[in-house]
Amino acid sequence: MFDLHRLRLLRELKHRGTLAAVASALSYAPSSVSQQLSQLEAEVGVPLLEPVGRRVRLTEQAEILVAHTEAVLERLERAEADIATSLTELTGTLRIASFQTAALALVPAALGLLRDRHPSLRVHVTHMEPEKSLPALLARDFDLVLAEEYPGNPNPRSAELEQEDLLDDPLHLALPEPVVGPGTDGPMAALRSLADHPWVMEPEGTAARHWATALCRNAGFEPDVRFETTDLLLHLRLVEQGHAASFLPELVWNGQPRTVTLRQLPRGQRTRRIFTVVRRGRSRHPAVLACRGALHRAVALDSGRASGEPGN
Repeated sequence: MFDLHRLRLLRELKHRGTLAAVASALSYAPSSVSQQLSQLEAEVGVPLLEPVGRRVRLTEQAEILVAHTEAVLERLERAEADIATSLTELTGTLRIASFQTAALALVPAALGLLRDRHPSLRVHVTHMEPEKSLPALLARDFDLVLAEEYPGNPNPRSAELEQEDLLDDPLHLALPEPVVGPGTDGPMAALRSLADHPWVMEPEGTAARHWATALCRNAGFEPDVRFETTDLLLHLRLVEQGHAASFLPELVWNGQPRTVTLRQLPRGQRTRRIFTVVRRGRSRHPAVLACRGALHRAVALDSGRASGEPGN
């Protein structure tokens, strides 16, 4: 029978890419990881790694082993969930990764609800964009990730992950003063009016940047991106000070009054989808169920603040 620990190292290598990354993530020496994988090769009786330049990649037989390892680990996660369900008190650590606006608007309220209902549950939160947190979820660095999806830009769907919708967050065109696009000629005209104005957008390679650039190109211009950051509060500040135009989601205001002039976006581009993601087999774990429930209640509280109604 193959050694499960060594199989997990092989799986880690698939997801993290290098022996050094595996060693760093697991607090091992790279030589120890290499030695363990060599022993696994001896157990299996076929090569599992092949050199590619200064790196290594998995052979076809290694990919087969990783697929079976994923199935074993999923079953073990279900066993862990069943044991946790059998207990009267929710304990342990839940590791969450969230992008900025959800972390600011929803996570603190959810943490308060979890603390009140499950005081023995330790929750660890990391601010991380979905482009990094979703691969880290597959690598088992987190138990739950808050992620986003922009209109017309669906995320790749991994068979190893399960999603649950949390809310649809409205998106707006934010206009800097004193440059204000026309308010009566429709969304596309307002967007075109900013063709020659500086923009602030998220960095290249992010889903938000891809969506925003495509939206401007569909309006007939290439945006003059002068500022790049994942910090949407900085986006807002730059718009407030008249330095740039931006696309801002409603969650940026976290139920507070809007501070800049907003225009509606073209039809079909007006909301982003926000959802939670867990590994397959993890969705029935009591800590995950409790966290998702708390996040849904936090959404209801935030919606109540935005409408001026008391939350339930």
